[in-house]
Amino acid sequence: AIRRLADAFLSNPKEITVAPPSTPAETVTQGLIVVSHAGMGGLKEKRAALRRLIDSEDVRNALIFCNRKRDVGVVHRSLSRHGYDAGLLHGDLAQSQRTDVLDRFKTGELRLLVCSDVAARGLDISDMSHVFNFDVPTSPEDYVHRIGRTGRAGRSGRAFTIAVPEDGKYVTQIEKLIGKAIPRIA
Repeated sequence: AIRRLADAFLSNPKEITVAPPSTPAETVTQGLIVVSHAGMGGLKEKRAALRRLIDSEDVRNALIFCNRKRDVGVVHRSLSRHGYDAGLLHGDLAQSQRTDVLDRFKTGELRLLVCSDVAARGLDISDMSHVFNFDVPTSPEDYVHRIGRTGRAGRSGRAFTIAVPEDGKYVTQIEKLIGKAIPRIA
């Protein structure tokens, strides 16, 4: 019986490949905003650019990605101080805190969720209207993964990235991977 099973398997093999996505869905509209300064002045400019984007877009719900946990807290405090209903999610939160903030986000009590890549892995929120990259990811695959949180199941989504001039090499790597330029927004 084992021999027949082995013969059947070998005569009809299946190949399963797991690879990172290389291109974003066509249903995702992308945009790139470049602010002029890096350093602390650039951080303030990036926060202002993020608020302008949120205010100018019809944001039903959004993930806001930061590269560092420290920046997750900074961006969250800034948004809260300016009256936005935002939560934060990163790997150092207790499981009960993560569960609470995710429940509040999924029910619409929180419209914005500032998070790190680690915390955002595995989130399954089916109808995400927007993704904002507060920081340009240093890996082009992370860019595709981040913006893939919107525009799912044939729905349209919008993804915006805020960059400083020093992020140019990362933007170039992303554009090479996705095979096109990310449209610049004034």
